[in-house]
Formats: sequence, C-alpha cells, structure tokens
Amino acid sequence: MKVVIVGGVAGGASAAARLRRLDENAEILIFERTGYISYANCGLPYYIGGTIEEEEALTLQTPAGFSSRFRIDVRVRHEVTAIFPSKKQVTVKALDTGEVFEESYDKLILAPGARPMRPPIPGIDNGRIFTLRTVEDTLRIRAFAERVLSEKKQNGSAVVVGGGFIGVEMAENLTEFGFAVTLVEKQPQVLDILDSDMASFVHAHLRKNRVSLCLGQAVASFAEENGHVGVKLEDGTVLSSDMVLLAAGVRPDSRLAEEAGLALGAQKSISVNDRMQTSDPDIYAVGDAVEILHRVSGKKALVSLAGPANKEGRIAADNIMGIPSRYVGSAGSSILKVFSMTVASTGLSEKKALAAGYSCESLILSPASHATYYPGGQVMTLKVLFEPATEKILGAEIVGFDGVDKRIDVLATAMQAGLPVSALKDLDLAYAPPYSSAKDPVNMAGFMAENILSGLVRQVPVTALSTLPRDGSIVLLDTRTDAEYARGHAEGFDTHIPLDSLRERLHELEPSKPVYVMCQSGLRSYLACRILSQRGYDCYNVAGGYRLYRSLREDGFDETCRTSCGLSDKVVK
Repeated sequence: MKVVIVGGVAGGASAAARLRRLDENAEILIFERTGYISYANCGLPYYIGGTIEEEEALTLQTPAGFSSRFRIDVRVRHEVTAIFPSKKQVTVKALDTGEVFEESYDKLILAPGARPMRPPIPGIDNGRIFTLRTVEDTLRIRAFAERVLSEKKQNGSAVVVGGGFIGVEMAENLTEFGFAVTLVEKQPQVLDILDSDMASFVHAHLRKNRVSLCLGQAVASFAEENGHVGVKLEDGTVLSSDMVLLAAGVRPDSRLAEEAGLALGAQKSISVNDRMQTSDPDIYAVGDAVEILHRVSGKKALVSLAGPANKEGRIAADNIMGIPSRYVGSAGSSILKVFSMTVASTGLSEKKALAAGYSCESLILSPASHATYYPGGQVMTLKVLFEPATEKILGAEIVGFDGVDKRIDVLATAMQAGLPVSALKDLDLAYAPPYSSAKDPVNMAGFMAENILSGLVRQVPVTALSTLPRDGSIVLLDTRTDAEYARGHAEGFDTHIPLDSLRERLHELEPSKPVYVMCQSGLRSYLACRILSQRGYDCYNVAGGYRLYRSLREDGFDETCRTSCGLSDKVVK
C-alpha cells in the first residue's frame, strides 16, 4: 500500500501517524509546500506578540523527527501541482530546486488547508500588508514588527482588517508587542460565533485594552503614504498605519481537487462522505478544505478548526486500512483568549438558529466562576439556546474570565449526547469553592430552562426592550438596591422597588398592568416575578438584566442593530 498525503499540519500529519500505527509496511509520503510539517497553527499570533518566546516552540514535529519516529518519507518545500486520478499520479515541484516529477499512489489524502482571502481592494499588494497562515508568515510579520519599532523607537501603529479569530488574536498580540491597533470589521460586531449581545462584552474589553474598533466599516482602498499604509474606509475615513494585518477570512484551498474533477461543496470546498472519501474512492480529503456535517443543523458546513481536522485525518487513515470509521460531524466548539477575557461557543448562535428555521429560545445568566465567598471569583455571562418543543440544545456562548473553558465543554458534551436542556440541572459536576459553586453555572442554566419551559417564569430579551409600549400601559420595574439604581438604570424603568422591600410595597404597582422586571443580571428579577405572579400580577423577567443592557447601550446597540443582527424580539410566554 502506497499512500501519498498532500499537506501536513493537523489533518495530514495525524493521518500519516495513524497510518503508520496501523501498518508498519505501508509506504507513506507527505508533500508539504511550506518548510514545516507539523506546527502550532493556533499559536502563531502568540509568537508575534511575544507570549511564545522561542521560534522552535511553534514546531510540534520536525521533518527529521517525524521521519525517524514513523519512518515516513517527509518532503517539505515540495508542492503538489496536479492530480491525475485516472493514472493515480500526482505532479510535484521541489520549490528549492525547481525539479518537477511524477509520483504514483494507491491512495491519496488531500490536506491542503485553507488560504487567506485577499479581496480585490485597490492597493492590496502593498508590502506592508500581511496575512497570517504559516510559520513563514509569522516570522515575516514578527521581523517586520521588530524593525518598525526599532526604527521608530516608539510605539508603532497597525490596522487589523477582520474581526474573526485571527483578527482578534492579532489585535491583542500586536497591542502587547507595542503597536497602537485599530481593528476594522465590516459587520457590526467582531466574532461571528457570538450573538451581538454577547459580543458587546468583547467590544468593551477590547476598547479597555486600547484597541480602537471600526465596526460596520469595510476597507475601500489601501495606499502608500511616505512609509505608511493609508487605509481608506468606505465612509471616507483614512487610517494611517505602519502595517496592516489582513484577516478577512479564509477559503478552502481546493484548486487541486477542482482541477482533478472531484466533486465540490459550498465555497468550493471538497465534498466528502462520512469516511472522508471524495467522489473518487481512492482519494480522501481532510481539514479546512473539506465540507463536513454540522452536528446541530444537520447541514453541510465549513468548520476550520484543529480539533475536527485531527479527527478527520485519523478517520481517513482508518478507512484506507480497512477500519470502518465514520466522522459524526462537528458542532464548531471553539474558544479563544482576548487579553484577559475568554470567549467560547458551541453549536449555533441565536441568529444562526433563527436563520436555519428553528423555533429558538434563549436564556442568559451571569454567575460567578466559583463560590462567591472564596476569593478570586469572576462573573461570566452564559447564553444557552434551545428548541422549546423538543428541548434540543442548539448552542451556547460564554464570555468571561476564569472557568469558561470547562463550562463550554460540558455544554458541548451534553449537546452531542442529545441531553434535553432541562437535564442540565441533573448533571453531577465536581464542586469545591475554588473551582465552582454547589449549583454550577451549567446546572443553573438547566434550572432556568425548566422554569421557562414549565411557564414558571416568562421573559423578554433585553434586546427587545425598545419594542415594548411606553404609553403607560405597562410597568417597568427595577428591583436592584438604591445604590445600584442611583448609579444608573435602563431607560423607562422609572419604578424602583428593591427586591427585599417588594412584598411591603406591592400597593405601589397597579395590578391591571403587566410588569416587566429588571435587576442586575436576572436572578433578583426572577425572584420578584415569583412574588408578583403568585399575587396575580402579569409579569415578565428581563433576561440578562441591567448588566447586559448597559453593555449593549455602551456598544451603541439600538433597534436597528437588533433587527440587522437577527435576534429575536419575542416575549417568552
């Protein structure tokens, strides 16, 4: 058996190692066009920022080490330029010598990854504009950044175009390296994995860490300006910078597959079955270039993450060696660091769930990362999406600091296991004061879902407050303390009765009017709703509370934003 693998990194390297573990006699060749066979792709921004200090730390496995351990023929700086399925051959070019040769195969695995998008913007070929995908890209960016700061002997300036994973991580790392950074994103928010309400917390944290945001703005052109790059936005604003990091997204690098006549999917991704097999039964494909099944929506999707790529490589190797492995798809579980903040998501966001046709409800809570009496606890905001008729968990988003990672993993596991959302309350999760609370945030989400589903509480999203009538027909009640209320309150919430005084002051509320109740995060307002509903009041809890309201207001969120961001304005009855 002779297997040729096009591309290393996550998918190709994991496939090669699995092949060798399954068959000591197989002939395995890897052709990788860069100089690195297996490297920490997700760690590249942190080398630029200086968190990862040694270049060698980026290399997970050298060609020599990989060859020595697995007896695999690894050829870096070799680019496969064509595939001939009828002959079972590929054409290879040795980039250092220019030599071109043919290589045969019994089975072929494509792991070409994705390529950074370079939109046809005037001036985009300026030498101060960079993209980040490979180790070589990283070294070029780091060297250029060092030169800029050395020449200026002061802080440099940088524009990051794109607010996805790479854009946000590079905004952080260029800031840490000493640049004044402006992040430009054509959508009204960064990180499309989040809904706009959750993204508002990220925006505030970026600004707190000196990153300027230009949201809802696209780049019109680039221009050379006396050793700087002039970045002209569509509204006419010109940003002058020492360098530009272009992170406008990626596209599947499927040219070889397309030219070989293999079936393609969305955005010209490579179409594969659940065995990672292409339309040619002897050619497999893995990683960022392939279209896979989204576990929640059940539809084909592009998921450019290292975890799925590694699993796909293993599954392709299994099937080549006669082991009937199947890839069950991905929910797109992801996590990233934004300065001291942690952002995580899994499954569908609310806007994507609604766009996919789901009847979607959401719950928002702001628990502490661990027991509040133990020092160091920090608030996180957790949003869980579910389908009320089936209790299917559709997705979750968490923005916080400590403990975000383990909560998103629990929710991703529950979702993949098919647990109903109310079953989150029954999960037996580890507890000690330094790590959690006796009622873990995930358990609390289950309690809240049960209350919503049973009708014990009705809620209205903070994002829909502007749709409520302001003609005196309803009561907008704030139940926070006097001190909290004095520091600021939501527009229209002129009735203020602290929760602990509510029972004694019920006479101040008109029983005939619906009452919409707000507190800081949603807990006290829920307690107030229980008091009111048992006394005959028609009441609704404002989900997310004043904390979320204030974050959205500071972010400039209004009725137009709510509509354009695709969020529901439905009151949960």
